[in-house]
Amino acid sequence: MSNFSKYDDRLDRLVNLDLGNRGIEPLYDASRELAGGALCGAAADMLLAIPEGGTAIVTTGSVSRAWLTPKLGENDGPSGAAALIRAMWLARRASCVLVIEETLMSPMAATLQACGVAVTDLETTRKASADGTMACATLVAYPVTDAEGQTAAQEMLAHLKPDIMVSTERVGRNENGIYYNMRGRDYGMGRARIDMLFDAAMVQGIPVVAVGDGGNEIGMGLVAEVVKTSVPYAAPGDCDCGGGIGAVSSADVLMTAAVSNWGCTAICAAMALRTGDKRLIHTPAMEARLLEVMTANGLINSADGIIDPHVDGIKDTTHIALAEMALAITRKALS
Repeated sequence: MSNFSKYDDRLDRLVNLDLGNRGIEPLYDASRELAGGALCGAAADMLLAIPEGGTAIVTTGSVSRAWLTPKLGENDGPSGAAALIRAMWLARRASCVLVIEETLMSPMAATLQACGVAVTDLETTRKASADGTMACATLVAYPVTDAEGQTAAQEMLAHLKPDIMVSTERVGRNENGIYYNMRGRDYGMGRARIDMLFDAAMVQGIPVVAVGDGGNEIGMGLVAEVVKTSVPYAAPGDCDCGGGIGAVSSADVLMTAAVSNWGCTAICAAMALRTGDKRLIHTPAMEARLLEVMTANGLINSADGIIDPHVDGIKDTTHIALAEMALAITRKALS
């Protein structure tokens, strides 16, 4: 048992409190059993194990109303990804490349910048990583067709040679190749096939950390059988294709959470504990700022179908309070 176990356990329990009543607790139990301990700690250890200045491929973003337009993204995912990218740069000076739909690059860039991360081309990001002068990340658009997605996966891994892959709140296809939302609706149109990139990374043995809250995200393949019995629309036959919403893409560590952004908050806190660096913590003030910026840039509260600062139908004040509680858990250890 590590010196951080008691803090990791508290963080895990905090972010897996199922306030949205989505059935996350059985998924947490299953993933924790596979990890052999707290999920946030396992994820933090994996992120901190990359070489100084190493490369991380990160993804997030959901084209939330794909049947209407590919330009509407949701607000669960982007802020969590930004917080992790910031923490990885502070802790390891990681060169982070965030892959996403071209249609969502603008709000994602604004979210990164609000978190203190400059959006630059790959050459600049790598230069800033090497000399440690500026937290930078690079945005890359990924193809939206199956054939192009498969080809791009091999090309991107060969070109970037990532040390780690990180996904948060990124939907993956089910066993029949369909991308379903939490209500069992096909929303694969205009969606970047980024799960194919992560599948290819798993085959190559590149470490994968995934964060998810609903069963249909990259990483949930690790606990696929539990998803089928615990999540609405996830059992075989629940969807039109004859399958369920569960994603087949797996991960080495699956950080479950009631809201995916919360899982990222817990991982950042666990990284702060291990490095002794308070700067890695995703603070309540930062959470409030990112909620405001995501709203201003048109990211939607997907559960309620409206642009506002609430996430997954849970009020903004709750998300800020969650960050405050995570800070409280780590405060004494970092004082």
